Amino acid sequence: MENTSTPTHCPYCALQCGMNITPLPQGGVEVTERADFPVNRGALCGKGRTAAEVLSPAVRLTTPLVREGGRLVEASWPEALDRIAGRLAATRERYGPDAVGVFGGGGLTNEKAYALGKFARVVLGTSQIDYNGRFCMSSAAAAGTKAFGLDRGLPFPLEDIPRTGCVILVGSNLAETMPPSLRFFTELRENGGTLIVVDPRRTRTAEQADLHLSPRPGTDLALALGLLHLVVAEGRTDEEYIRERTTGWEEARAAAMAHWPEYVERITGVPVPLLREAVRMFCEPEAAMVLTARGPEQQSKGTDTVGAWINLCLATGRAGRPLSGYGCLTGQGNGQGGREHGQKADQLPGYRKLDDPAARRHVAGVWGVDPDSLPGPGRSAYELLDALGGDVRALLLMGSNPVVSAPRAAHIEGRLRSLDFLAVADVVLSETAELADVVLPVTQWAEETGTTTSLEGRVLLRRRAVAPPPGVHSDLYVLHELAGRLGVEKGFPTDPEEVFGELRRASAGGPADYSGITYRRLAEENGVFWPCPEEPAGTTQADGGEPDRGALPGDAAGAGAAFPAVVHPGTPRLFLDRFATPDGRARFVAVAHRATAEEPDAEYPLLLTTGRVVAQYQSGAQTRRVAELNAAAPGPFVELHPRLAARLGAADGDPLAVVSRRGRAVAPARITDTIRPDTVFMPFHWPGEGRANTLTNPALDPTSRMPEFKSCAVRVEVVPRS
Repeated sequence: MENTSTPTHCPYCALQCGMNITPLPQGGVEVTERADFPVNRGALCGKGRTAAEVLSPAVRLTTPLVREGGRLVEASWPEALDRIAGRLAATRERYGPDAVGVFGGGGLTNEKAYALGKFARVVLGTSQIDYNGRFCMSSAAAAGTKAFGLDRGLPFPLEDIPRTGCVILVGSNLAETMPPSLRFFTELRENGGTLIVVDPRRTRTAEQADLHLSPRPGTDLALALGLLHLVVAEGRTDEEYIRERTTGWEEARAAAMAHWPEYVERITGVPVPLLREAVRMFCEPEAAMVLTARGPEQQSKGTDTVGAWINLCLATGRAGRPLSGYGCLTGQGNGQGGREHGQKADQLPGYRKLDDPAARRHVAGVWGVDPDSLPGPGRSAYELLDALGGDVRALLLMGSNPVVSAPRAAHIEGRLRSLDFLAVADVVLSETAELADVVLPVTQWAEETGTTTSLEGRVLLRRRAVAPPPGVHSDLYVLHELAGRLGVEKGFPTDPEEVFGELRRASAGGPADYSGITYRRLAEENGVFWPCPEEPAGTTQADGGEPDRGALPGDAAGAGAAFPAVVHPGTPRLFLDRFATPDGRARFVAVAHRATAEEPDAEYPLLLTTGRVVAQYQSGAQTRRVAELNAAAPGPFVELHPRLAARLGAADGDPLAVVSRRGRAVAPARITDTIRPDTVFMPFHWPGEGRANTLTNPALDPTSRMPEFKSCAVRVEVVPRS
C-alpha cells in the first residue's frame, strides 16, 4: 500500500509553515516541504525539518506518571485522572475555587485553549487562569487595542511586505527566530524598498538591513519618540490623514517634542545623523510599515513603547492604508489564537472582555450557564505563578515550562515546589513536569487535528497524520475526563471539530469572530483570516470595511471573488476604511520616555538582554531532544564585546558568571563585536546553571502585565577553571 502524505503545519513558531507528513514503511515519518502554502512556499528551517524527531516514543512521554515516595512512577490513566480530580476538588472545597489555578500555553490549539478556559470557569469556578503567551506579545496587544480598537498581530498578510517602501523592524532577529520569513524582507530590498533594523546587537537580521540602529536596551521608547520629533520638525506629518482618521494628536505631538534629537542620542546611544536618516528612509516612500517583536515589548514600559511606534505610523499616515501599517511579529505557534479564546486571565472567547456584561451573557448562553456564575478577571501569568503555594494551592498546567521560561525563574521554581498539588499535561517530561505530582502524556501536532491562528491572523487547520503511541491521549480527552469526575458530564467533547463548532458560536459577534470559518473552508482555502462572521458578505463592519476591500491592486483576485455572496471571505487586511473604535478613528496615545525598572549601577554596571538562537525554540523542552539541533546549539553562552572581555580578562570559551539581584548563571564566553560594549546577551533555552531567566527581572508593565525580560542590571565575572 502506498503511503499517503498529509498536508499540515509546523508545530513551532507563529509562521505556521506548511509541510507534508508521510509515514515511512520502516516506521517513523518524513517531513517534506509544502510549496502551496504562501507563507513559506516550501521553505522550512531546521526546527521544522526535524520536528518529527519529537514524535519518537524514545524522547516523549507515553504513560501517566504519579509521585510516590518522592519519585514519579508509571500509573494508569484512571488512577492519574482520579488523583488529579480528587486533589483539585479537595483544594477547592477547603480553600475556595480561586485556590485552584490553571496555566496554559501559546502552543495549544484554538480548541484546547478554548476548552481550557471553559474548564477553568465552568468546572473549577476559578478566576486564576492565564498562559505563557502573556510573556509573548501582550504589550503589543494592549497598545494595538488602545490605538486601533482591535489587536491582531499583523493587520495585513506577510505578502504585502515586499511591496511596501520601507520597513522599520524593531527588536526582532527573524533570520534566526523565523528564518522562512526573511525572504519577504529580501524581496522588499530587491524591489527597491529599504529595511531599518533596531536592535542592540548586529544580528543576522541586522546584517541584512540598509540601516541598523543599535540603541541601549530598554530605550526603544525614547528612540521612537525621537523619530516622531524629527518627523514633526521636518514637516513630514500627514496633516490630512491626522485630521480625518485620528484623535489625540495634539497631546501626542507635545509629548514627542520633549524628546529632541540630542537628548534621544544621550539616552539611546544612537547618533543624531542616523536618526535623521531613519526618518528620511521611512517618510520618503508612499507606503511604509513598522513591525515590532519581543525587544520593545518585553519591557516594563512595553505598552507605551509600542504605542510610540504606532504614533509614528499614525503621524505619517502609515496605518489603515494599502501596504502600510503597524504590525507585531507573534512568537509562539498559536500565540494569536491562544489569547483570543479564553485562557487569558481577562478574556472570554472571541477576544471578548471578561468584565463586559454583554460578553458574559453571550458566552454563558453558549455554555448553558448563568452569567453570574462566571468568575471575574484573575491574575496575570507572572502574578499567578508568584502566588503559587500561597493563595493558589493547586495548579493544572498544560503546554508550558515556566521553570525555564518565567522571569526570576529560580523563585518561580520554588513557588512550584511549594504547591500542595501540581498536575502537568505535556508531550515531554519538561523541567516543570519533573516537579509535578501527576504527569499526563498528551498528543502533539502530527497526532491530532486542530486549528491555530498564525501571526497574520490566518486561521489554519493542522491535520492528524499519524496515530499517537498507545497510552497517549489528547488534552481534550483530559479535560473531558476531569470535567466528568468533577460533576460536569456534558460540554467537554473530545472531537476537535465539535469543539471548534462551539468556539465559532462563542466567538460570533466578538472582535475575533470565527463564526464563518469551518474545517472544510480551512482545508479548501489554505486558511481563513479573521474576522470572518457567519453573516453574508457586506453585512458586517467588524473591521470597518467591506469584505471585497481585502484585496489590493495587483492581487490575483479580489478577496471575495471565489466565494458566493452568502459566504464571508475573511479579512486579510484590516482598517482600510475605518478603525475598530466607536468613531472609526485611530487613537494617538501621549507617552514619554522613562527608565527601565532596573538601571545599571556600581554593583551591577552592565545590561543583560536575552533572546533565541536559530536551532532552539522557547524553553527548549522539545528542541533539546533533537540531536541535529543540539549539535548546532548545544548549550547557553554569554555574548560580550571584545572591550568588555579585555576589561574582565576573559577569553573566548572561558566560563563567565552573570550575576543579577535575582541570581547567578554560568555559561561560556562568546566574544563578538556585534554587541554593544555595555551589554551582554544570553539565550534562554536551557535549564540548570546556564538558565538565563534566573537573572531576568519580573517588573511588570502596568497595562499588559508583561515582565521586563529584555533589560536588567548585571555584573560579569570570570569563573576560575577547576
